[in-house]
Amino acid sequence: MHRLRLALPADAYEIAALSRGVVEVGLRGWSWHPQRVARAIRARDTNVAVASDEYHLIGAAIMEFGDTNAHLSLLAVHPSHQRRGIGREIMRWLEETALTAGITAIDLELRANNYGARSFYHALGYRETYWIRGYYLGIETAVQMTHKIGRAVQDRIT
Repeated sequence: MHRLRLALPADAYEIAALSRGVVEVGLRGWSWHPQRVARAIRARDTNVAVASDEYHLIGAAIMEFGDTNAHLSLLAVHPSHQRRGIGREIMRWLEETALTAGITAIDLELRANNYGARSFYHALGYRETYWIRGYYLGIETAVQMTHKIGRAVQDRIT
């Protein structure tokens, strides 16, 4: 059993470690280091959501909000808990939050060679919009994906 909640400052290291071990594998450096995660947790325009079981953090996401668009900066689920709907549940929660805030689209980038993640986001309604060479430390190509969520509000009203 797990629960979703907003991250606390005490979660910063675990979120950073999850990013390093799941998302940033093979890249030089550490993009989402604990200090950066802690800044995101404190930021007024950012939601940091976590999924935790009884003992550990098992998933996390960082979404930054603009006026009409949001940007998903990070989504990671611990490998032992992947393919159990946790990532989908976190995304559903973040999308509902975005809709409530008046957001009409969510953008994200991911490694072009991460076919599992690309398939995951396609299943959620995201579409590929751009390829960005050298996006990850000048080494790896990224795929930018976008999901228009504004229509979902209109569909719920009618």
